[in-house]
This record gives sequence, structure tokens and C-alpha cells, in this order.
Amino acid sequence: MRRCRGYRMTMSRDQDDFQRARRPEQKLLRQTAILEAALRLAQREGIRDISLADIASEVGMHKSALLRYFETREDIYLRLGVDAWRDWSDVLAAKLKSLATGDVQGIGEAFGTTLDDRPFLCDVFTHASLNLERNVSVENLFGFKLAAHLSIKSMAAAVRVILPDLSEGDAQEIVGAVSAVAASLRQIAHPPPAVAQVYAEHPELALGYDDFAATVARFTETIILGTRARNQI
Repeated sequence: MRRCRGYRMTMSRDQDDFQRARRPEQKLLRQTAILEAALRLAQREGIRDISLADIASEVGMHKSALLRYFETREDIYLRLGVDAWRDWSDVLAAKLKSLATGDVQGIGEAFGTTLDDRPFLCDVFTHASLNLERNVSVENLFGFKLAAHLSIKSMAAAVRVILPDLSEGDAQEIVGAVSAVAASLRQIAHPPPAVAQVYAEHPELALGYDDFAATVARFTETIILGTRARNQI
């Protein structure tokens, strides 16, 4: 399908349009189109399987033209990760505002449901340290790390409103641990076809984490209760 004449003609026109972008607002539109294309692909197939050429094809341009806007594939996904972190922080903080003081179960459920609604962010959690942080400039890596840091601080502050007995360090450690564990739990709860077949044929081998939101909620409650117990020693 990619070899058909009509496709090549469309690609050529699109590429010319991209190459003619000169004004700042035009370049911003191109960058936005690339980010949106990369996000669509990641949501369909997962970050691991997406190449820079795939993104270029999805948006309708050559890879060489795409490199005028972003350094690497990893750069693109870290920039999307910045928005994903901020979005999660805002939504979680809003959910936590409705909880009563001391509602540990409510905090767990808020973490579970908000992360269940954000598979792309969980994918970023998985691949950030594995590969996304290994092929970008220090400047762009700093932007991603800063967004994650500020988001964790904001969410930790929201948790402390409900659980004022926790220290700032305690709350940040809890948020960081939940995000780290959620990366693995998401993969376990949504196994690839071959693994799903093995579990279907041998259910005794399954880990029992198929309900991602509920598992994250239980883990969040457990780490909060454990942190409180440790502080009383």
C-alpha cells in the first residue's frame, strides 16, 4: 500500500509543505503534528515498537525532514512524557481534594484509577530509564526530569493534605514508588498474546494482577501503611 503512486504523490505534497515551514508558528504546527502522530502510534502499538521512520510515515514526511524538528525518537517521547506527567499530576490532585483526612483507601483508589486511564504514561515509566533517556541532549533530558520532579512534589503535597502525619520525603517516596511499580504492573496486567495464551492454558502460572487499577490501589495503600508503621518504630 505504501508503494502505490497515489501515496507517493500525497507524501511528496506533504513533505513539500513541511519543508516550506519557515515562520515560528508554522514550525510549531509541524512539531505539534509530529508529537500527535507519535502519540497515536504509541497508543496503538506501544513505545518499544515505534521507530523514527514510523513516526515520519505516520505524519507524512521523510525521516530526514522530521529531524529538523526533533533530535531523536527518544526526544519525541520524552517531550510527550512531560505533558503526560503534568496531566496526571493535575488530575490526581483534583481527585484527592474530595477525600477526607485519613482516607488511605481513597488515596489508593485515586492512584489506581488515574493510572489505569493513562496507559501511555505507564509506558513512559517503563521505557524512560531503559532507553528513552539514553539518546537525548542534556537540555531535553533536564526538561523531562524537571517535569517529573515537580509533578511528584505536587502530588506528594496533595497526599499530605489528607495524611498530614507523613513528611514531605515520605509522601514523595510513596508517589515515586507507585509510579515505578505501576510500570511493571501495567505490563503484567496487559500481557502479549503468547503470554496470555500461556496463562489461559495454565492459569496457575498467572500472577493475579489482571485488574491493574485495583492492584495499584492495594499497593498504594500498603506502602502508605508501611511508611506510617516505620515512622512509629
